[in-house]
Amino acid sequence: MKGAGILLVFLLTPMTGMASDSAAVTPAEAYCKWKMVDYGVPEPLCGLQGDAGRGRRIVLDSGQGNCLACHRLPVDGVEGYGTIGPPLAGVASRLTRAQLRLRVVDARHLNPYSIMPGYYPDLALINRPAVKYRGRAFLPAQAVEDVIAYLATLK
Repeated sequence: MKGAGILLVFLLTPMTGMASDSAAVTPAEAYCKWKMVDYGVPEPLCGLQGDAGRGRRIVLDSGQGNCLACHRLPVDGVEGYGTIGPPLAGVASRLTRAQLRLRVVDARHLNPYSIMPGYYPDLALINRPAVKYRGRAFLPAQAVEDVIAYLATLK
């Protein structure tokens, strides 16, 4: 019975971590719906134009795209590459922009067992996101379009 009393005190104690988590929430950017057509997403997200230079920085940034964690990229001076995903050298010769966009947005539409993270998935399909991630994609639409612009240069 003594253990039950300790459990009751624990259950009645306010969870301070939960309050601070929700207090740190900032408004999410407007989410743009996208549509898969013939194994690709033909329209740029939100009608945005990507910038290859910014996309390259996002791809190499471990706090944003972190593509190097899984993919080999044709980038000089980088010693550690991941080998889980396919190499990205020449990817623009193999895939269209629409096909690249689908893979970055949410590769699980091609392979439900893919471990490739969806950087701009359908938010309605995310199951129980943490409070600070509700209503958010991992990358904003502009960043996704920047990544697509960079990947399109890898011929």
